[in-house]
Amino acid sequence: MVDTVNSLAARVHELLVEAMTHGPAAVATTGFHDAVARAAALGPDGTWLVAAGHASLGVMAVLRGEANQGIFHLDAAVAAGYNDCVALHVAPLRPLHDDPRFRALYQRMRITQADLDEFFWLHQEMELMVRDAQTAAVDNIGRLDTGVSPLPQAPMPTREPNTLGVLITRIDLAATQTALQRAALKAEFQRSSGNTSLSLIDDSWDYARARRDAWDADELDSQRLRAAEARAFVERRGAGTMLIPCPPLGSIAYPD
Repeated sequence: MVDTVNSLAARVHELLVEAMTHGPAAVATTGFHDAVARAAALGPDGTWLVAAGHASLGVMAVLRGEANQGIFHLDAAVAAGYNDCVALHVAPLRPLHDDPRFRALYQRMRITQADLDEFFWLHQEMELMVRDAQTAAVDNIGRLDTGVSPLPQAPMPTREPNTLGVLITRIDLAATQTALQRAALKAEFQRSSGNTSLSLIDDSWDYARARRDAWDADELDSQRLRAAEARAFVERRGAGTMLIPCPPLGSIAYPD
């Protein structure tokens, strides 16, 4: 099959989901290296996917304790258009801030205020999705009904970004949503099927309690859906669209 930007973006998405599900130490980097090579073959249209692959390889290397390799890939990502200065302030990358090589690659990035606003929203939404998943997991403990509650997701921004680096972080958010959704649904189907089995074999099954649990779950699901929809990104009127240097390294507080 001939590679396209869309097919390779989907491939990067799945690779990220795998890394988030199993952890960077358990995932081979060959898939990301392959994606980088195939994206480079697309020419200018695939450059941002080259950046996406290198950024992922860089972060994975840092998480494995391979700082030099991490800086190598992050430098290549910036050269290909990566400019998510918010991501470079996440806790695992902060120890690199004193490295001259890291400071040099950071200072090469350019961004617009409008894109910076979206970067903050994208990263905050990743954090909120994790919290929602944790809260839902606790809320679903002990439910006797056989319903399944998916995790609501805020809609992805549809604005035309000023820089293609925004598309990379949108894939990161989409992968976070997918990984959390899959984990939540797996747990929910296990709970639901277990309750179904018990209801068939146990005469002491509390059907009235199961009905109440289903009603309560439906209400919680509706509340979570409304909350997710309300979090949709709204572009700030008057946000600048001229390329400017990123905020000084160390000045950004990662969203929580």
